[in-house]
Amino acid sequence: MLSGDIGLIGYGNSVYEKRATRTEYSYLAEAARAALASAGVDKAEIDGLAISSTTLPPDNAATAAEYLGLELSWASVSTAGGAGAVISAINAVEAVERGKAKYVLCLAGGAQDMAFFQDRMLRFNTAIADYLAPHGFGGMNGLFAIVTRKHMERHGTEREQLGRIAVHQRANAGLNEQALLRDPMTMEDYLNAPVIADPLVLFDCVMPCSGAEAVLVGPLERQPKEKQVRVLAGAERHNYPAGEVAPLSGGWEVFRDDLYDQAGLGPGDMDFVQAYDDYPIMVAIQLEDLDFCDKGGIGEFLGANTMTWDGSLPLNTGGAQLSCGQSGGGGGLIILVEAVRQLRGEAGPRQVKNATRGLVSGYGMVGYGHGLSASTMIVETAT
Repeated sequence: MLSGDIGLIGYGNSVYEKRATRTEYSYLAEAARAALASAGVDKAEIDGLAISSTTLPPDNAATAAEYLGLELSWASVSTAGGAGAVISAINAVEAVERGKAKYVLCLAGGAQDMAFFQDRMLRFNTAIADYLAPHGFGGMNGLFAIVTRKHMERHGTEREQLGRIAVHQRANAGLNEQALLRDPMTMEDYLNAPVIADPLVLFDCVMPCSGAEAVLVGPLERQPKEKQVRVLAGAERHNYPAGEVAPLSGGWEVFRDDLYDQAGLGPGDMDFVQAYDDYPIMVAIQLEDLDFCDKGGIGEFLGANTMTWDGSLPLNTGGAQLSCGQSGGGGGLIILVEAVRQLRGEAGPRQVKNATRGLVSGYGMVGYGHGLSASTMIVETAT
């Protein structure tokens, strides 16, 4: 059980670029400086570092500390892909509570373009490199096209229903200067986009990019009450369901009841949801498995709700990966940074009215046919 005295006291991000103009460490450093500035914490006070990056090796948290000029008592590198940033923040809170560190800087990002990304996907892990890539598996788009088709055939989910996620997130991104894709998008635009891997079209797929995100974990008392973001509960699950290819669940349903019990809240209490969005189908599955609707009922649920920042279910209020771009490991942290921004009342024209609590959900580390890692955090303001 978390004490509630340690939380998220700062946040920041770097510029996002379609092609890398500098190193990954340069993007990470820019995001880190912004997070420290927002918290009013000096670099010399940081003694903990957690990095979520799929492109950092052969470097690690210790070498990152060297390059960033940090002296550490606690360090961690995530192994959970897009779920890893949320897990890193949970672990950082626990590390500070146990006295392992006073302030932990959580970083995630990447420096890449499309060619770099495509090459990396061919050797993402042993299963993909040895058993999928040699057969021309079509990258992650092909894997999640199967998941999307399976959900549509089993539950009657329609393209227009899933398309509402992409269209409404684009509307949110139009108010986010960080987003790389800000032009308005209609449902007609979405439905008529080029097919990438049937039934997925262009706007179902994230665009690889370069950039970084950061949050700072430390004592909430360091901030005025209106800037304090408390972590009420967090959980993770890996390789669920074991042995199943293209499952329609990812592990959130295993821990959701305990998560909500620990937070003393339920889905209906959330003022917003920030969900990992490599593909709309995975946002849909997260909403189902986190009990926002019945399993298989996401199509009707999406049709009945508006997911813009001012809608009935504010979802990925900054546009998230589908409109901002996927900056490697940063794709798992961009949603937590947006949650902190919303709870501090600093989201500008896309500010959710009276936002006091929200849910952040991660997903990632795709293996042989499905993502292996799921994570969730519930956060709220201290006021």
